[in-house]
Amino acid sequence: MNHAPPPHTTAPSAQPPYNIPSKTHFKPQLERLIALGLLGLGALCAQAAPSATLEVEAAPKSEAVAAAEAVAVDPALYTTQTFEWNDTARKRAVPAKLYLPVGPLKPGAVPMVVFSHGIGGSKEGYSYLGRYFAAHGYASLHVQHVGSDRQLWRGNPLSIVSRLSDAAQETEALNRVKDVKFALDHILAEPVGSVINAQRLVAAGHSYGANTTLLLAGAKVDVNGTTVFAKDPRFSAAILISAPPFYGLGDPQKIVSGIDVPTLHITAMADDIQIPGYNSGVADRLALYQATGVTTQAAKVLAVFKDGSHSIFTDRMGTGGVALNPKVKVATRQLAVAFLNWLQAKDAGSLEQWSGQNAGLLARFEKAAF
Repeated sequence: MNHAPPPHTTAPSAQPPYNIPSKTHFKPQLERLIALGLLGLGALCAQAAPSATLEVEAAPKSEAVAAAEAVAVDPALYTTQTFEWNDTARKRAVPAKLYLPVGPLKPGAVPMVVFSHGIGGSKEGYSYLGRYFAAHGYASLHVQHVGSDRQLWRGNPLSIVSRLSDAAQETEALNRVKDVKFALDHILAEPVGSVINAQRLVAAGHSYGANTTLLLAGAKVDVNGTTVFAKDPRFSAAILISAPPFYGLGDPQKIVSGIDVPTLHITAMADDIQIPGYNSGVADRLALYQATGVTTQAAKVLAVFKDGSHSIFTDRMGTGGVALNPKVKVATRQLAVAFLNWLQAKDAGSLEQWSGQNAGLLARFEKAAF
């Protein structure tokens, strides 16, 4: 995508609450807490910025080709299906794309990841993960959130900040959670749903999508005395890539300490979102990791890459460095599959093997409550 980034001088800098029973009652809180809607903005601005495009265009063709080949997956190993569901109760479309291992597939045999994109993304994004998951025996359902998807980048560029602000409202944060639940209900009811193992479902997401995932995993947000709890008990684990904190909503430990499912946290030392009045770096990702599951002692894994960027975890090639980008993508998806395999076998050997093989890329790797 070659779009101009939003004007930084007017970017909002607070974060929305989630399940808000009364908009009027929480309006002042909303104005201070709009930053959550911008959690994925760092990634999407990097995708949209001319400098990111030039970084790729300036690379030697052979280097760019090598990068693309590094993340390629043999198309003979997976299939895809797209869905255009409509939630009539909310009058909201819920598009989705399913990556599936090549058959024949036995009924109830295929575990599944349900992926939530960052702000401005779509069901087509994070394909480097979906293809790889399917090639290794895991279905991957990528849900598109129409209130905070790629349509934000279309239309009058002068109103892009207004569109981003709308995408950051508390109703959209909650609708994203409802999108995932709705998509999961419907994929299991589709003919293809017969091959899905409904006992082995994992929620996953990047940036804004990681916050959606945290809510699905059991994060509790207290807004003016009202506790938001949107956990979906069908998910047995969560994969959190570049997960920002819930700004303005209190101590992270109070929000995520009660999560009782295993979690995988992935970030990078340069995983930064930088907007005037709003800065979020790797320290925020680490704080969330430390706080997650403290009271439940749920197992968790942390991987911090030495270098990279917030958007290196998207499909964007070149951001974070032309040579480094595919290495981080490959390592990220390998770690995710090792984590998924551990969930079934409870053998941490593959995780340890991964950390050893990728030691040169890592600033930090650890496991807790194993």
